[in-house]
Amino acid sequence: MNIAVVGTGYVGLVTGTCFAETGNHVVCVDIDAAKVNKMKNGQVPIYEPHLDVLFERNIRQGRLHFTTELKEAIDKAQVIFLALPTPPGEDGSADLQYVLGVAADLGKIITDYKVIVDKSTVPVGTAEKVHAALAQHASEDLFDVVSNPEFLREGFAVDDFLKPDRVVVGTSSDRARKVMEDLYKPFVRQGNPIIFMDERSAELTKYAANAFLATKITFMNEIANFCELVGADVDKVRIGVGSDSRIGKRFLFPGIGYGGSCFPKDVQALAKSGADAGYEFQIIRSVMEVNERQKTSIVPKIKDYYGGDLKGRHFALWGLAFKPDTDDIREAPALYLIDALVAAGATVSAFDPEAMENVKKLKGDKIAYAHDEYEALKGADALIIATEWAEFRTPDFQRVGSTLKEKVIFDGRNLYDLDLMEEQGFTYLSVGRNTVNAPVAAKA
Repeated sequence: MNIAVVGTGYVGLVTGTCFAETGNHVVCVDIDAAKVNKMKNGQVPIYEPHLDVLFERNIRQGRLHFTTELKEAIDKAQVIFLALPTPPGEDGSADLQYVLGVAADLGKIITDYKVIVDKSTVPVGTAEKVHAALAQHASEDLFDVVSNPEFLREGFAVDDFLKPDRVVVGTSSDRARKVMEDLYKPFVRQGNPIIFMDERSAELTKYAANAFLATKITFMNEIANFCELVGADVDKVRIGVGSDSRIGKRFLFPGIGYGGSCFPKDVQALAKSGADAGYEFQIIRSVMEVNERQKTSIVPKIKDYYGGDLKGRHFALWGLAFKPDTDDIREAPALYLIDALVAAGATVSAFDPEAMENVKKLKGDKIAYAHDEYEALKGADALIIATEWAEFRTPDFQRVGSTLKEKVIFDGRNLYDLDLMEEQGFTYLSVGRNTVNAPVAAKA
């Protein structure tokens, strides 16, 4: 099948590459000429595990192409995916200007039947708006508009696309339904469902799924905060709760809040959509408020340890991305930690395996950047962990302890076992668990 993907951000590039991997001919279009030239030369503009292998292979085999010209991209396409940004506005609503702008442009140039697919995360009713934008310039028998939300986890996006646990398609057209069913059949050979529904229900399914997962994370963070007050261990609580099949084990790991490109934006947009319809999502509002506080919840612990004064203190920070296996720093808790520490008079030396260049563009010389995790420790009073990268899970603790001024770790991701920290002689403060105190912890 011939496919066009408009937009080569995270969703668009993964979508185009994975469709090419199953034998389709894919043309990706983007207005950023420099980015397009890099991709033509085999350079992947984002970090996502395994994407580079598929990307290079499909370019080499002539199934994946890139252009800045919309007409060139869609000329032979049977299906056109809109994978465009929908950034949050000041009021929290999703900005649809890019989606609707491209829809209007498509209406001016399509000459034969196309299935136009909203792949971007968009509010309920967007398919109708896209349809109207197209219909301003094109006959309605030349297109159908479909909602096909993505459920990709950054760090696992390639596997999620190639082996989805479900595919959701919103369409009221039998013709479009057949096209989408044929397109996705290779991905669901093991029996996972393609779920067809109306467009509005498909649009809401995406928001509802992300809002529920964000709620699950935030609920466990609140339980963790309560554990600290009453002396319970959140790890044990998490295991006990997660063993209930009605609840499940996933998304119950406490920490310093969720971030990224999806949860913050989608939860906010759902709350705004509710308000626009005259409905207040009280749970969703609480989720947003708690998560905002959670991002810097470790800072009071740091201040308490140092007697309330961080002036002149220097901290090593491990992790900048909002989660491991990505270079995405959107709404990353680490950024909020940096701002809070610097505002308190401290300095920071950070390391992240993939996200440092993105942080440099945003924060500049506000902090120092290390070549590896151990260099970040030099001259630091303590270590702070903000992202659970695999390489941080089993460090050389002797080297960590000997490099830091004192053996103190503030862990926002609960990477280490409490007994291990005690054996290693660290003062260790984590989330929802008892503090491990080193035999002597000089704070002067």
